[in-house]
This record gives sequence, C-alpha cells and structure tokens, in this order.
Amino acid sequence: MKTTLTVTDRGTITLPAKLRRQLGIKADDQLIAEATPDGLLLRPAVTLPVEMYSDVRIAEFEAAEAELGEVLRRKRKASRRSS
Repeated sequence: MKTTLTVTDRGTITLPAKLRRQLGIKADDQLIAEATPDGLLLRPAVTLPVEMYSDVRIAEFEAAEAELGEVLRRKRKASRRSS
C-alpha cells in the first residue's frame, strides 16, 4: 500500500488506520526511523521489559540460590556414598 503522509510543523506524521492495520501497528508501538539510500525506512522497534529489583526481591533470589546450593551439596554427598 502506498500513501502520502504530511509532516506537521512539529515533525509529526500520522499513519492511516488501514496501513496500521495492514502492518499490525498498534497505539504506543515504537518504530525505528532510518535514512536509507532509497529514502525513509520505518520498522518496528523491539522493546523488552526491564524489571527493577528491590532489596527484598534480591534477598529472595539469594535465599533461593542458597537453598538450591544446599540441595545440590546433599545430592553430591549422597551420590559419593553410593559409589
């Protein structure tokens, strides 16, 4: 699909609904704009959520790792006895 877009004085463009539907672009999606020898290329940006861990959550991870370490030590000890 080809369409003509207008750039506002603030640099904003609007993608027509039909084009957004065709490309699967939804509200709040991010696009990367890239200048190419053929012109302007717009493509979806890949974004990944980032979780910020609180001190409490970090302590939970450390406790789980310590527990796993203890379980693995017991398994190794048990397997040495049976060998």
